[in-house]
Amino acid sequence: MTTATATVPTTAGPAAAAATAVAAASVLSDDPAAHRVLTGDRPTGPLHLGHYFGTLRNRVRLQDQGVEMFVVVADYQVITDRDLADRLAEHTENLVLDYLAAGLDPERATIFPHSAVPALNQLLLPFLSLVSVAELGRNPTVKDEITHSRQSAVSGLMFTYPVHQAADILFCKADLVPVGQDQLPHLEVARTVARRFNERYPHADGSAVFPRPQALLSEAPMLLGTDGGKMSKSRGNAVALGATEDETARIIRGARTDADRRIGYDPVDRPEVSSLVLLAALCQDRAPEAVAEEIGDGGAAALKRTVTESVNEFLRPLRARRAELAADRGHLRQVLRDGAERANAVADATLAEVREVMGAAI
Repeated sequence: MTTATATVPTTAGPAAAAATAVAAASVLSDDPAAHRVLTGDRPTGPLHLGHYFGTLRNRVRLQDQGVEMFVVVADYQVITDRDLADRLAEHTENLVLDYLAAGLDPERATIFPHSAVPALNQLLLPFLSLVSVAELGRNPTVKDEITHSRQSAVSGLMFTYPVHQAADILFCKADLVPVGQDQLPHLEVARTVARRFNERYPHADGSAVFPRPQALLSEAPMLLGTDGGKMSKSRGNAVALGATEDETARIIRGARTDADRRIGYDPVDRPEVSSLVLLAALCQDRAPEAVAEEIGDGGAAALKRTVTESVNEFLRPLRARRAELAADRGHLRQVLRDGAERANAVADATLAEVREVMGAAI
């Protein structure tokens, strides 16, 4: 997500985005309620521990600080890199289930499905007119997604994915967006769209329509999947938040380690072992070095036993809340309806404002 101008052909690079992110991290201490955050996920499967420690925990923290939260269930975006949106309604409800179990409060966070907010998607056309084909082609995240796509050929939707995300962010005029380092190029597109729109279509008094959103970089440490690769819903290498204790034990038992019996915390030279140590440490709220020292010469078996016990103990209350919420699927659907109503009111107002300034310019 980024920013640019009608007259400037290039977007700011990663260094500029990172600098923006650092600046944004300090703003919350002043007046959290003055800020609006947009975040969300694609409903492509159950959320796992990587999601919890990477994003969910931070979203709940921001909500509790008083930041206004918009959480998009990006159902339309599921078809960016796949031919079919398989079990979309089920995945959408389960995503909301994970959100609520993790602590998001629908009274304080607007949780809504992308597809239920038509005005949001109508912003895409004017936004696309502000970004060149060359700029979209240079986006590193898009190139990476295309490389790893499971499709024989990618659609135009994949190519314009960063502009779709810009619409998600700008429709509610979010000024802060929690992202990982790999998503900074997308945020730069949103910043580019905001700046170019403001320069081309300002209000009559010269004021800007959109804020230029800043990145809130996650400080969450990187957790590897149990196969040593990127933790992913689709690779079966992660512990889902809704997994049973037995499923959790089975998944962790199959985790990759190494031949050194002495357990240590060395993310560079022993990434698989260190990721497991870190997972146990996060669940115990302790330093990973202390956890590794405690396991000592116990080897992989003791490490996996510690991780399994730590994860199951940590997730027990979340899983209890999840089971209670899952008994009332109607409540989950009502959360989405209420969120969509609030999001539509915001999106309709933004689209009306966009039409007004564009009409005046034309």
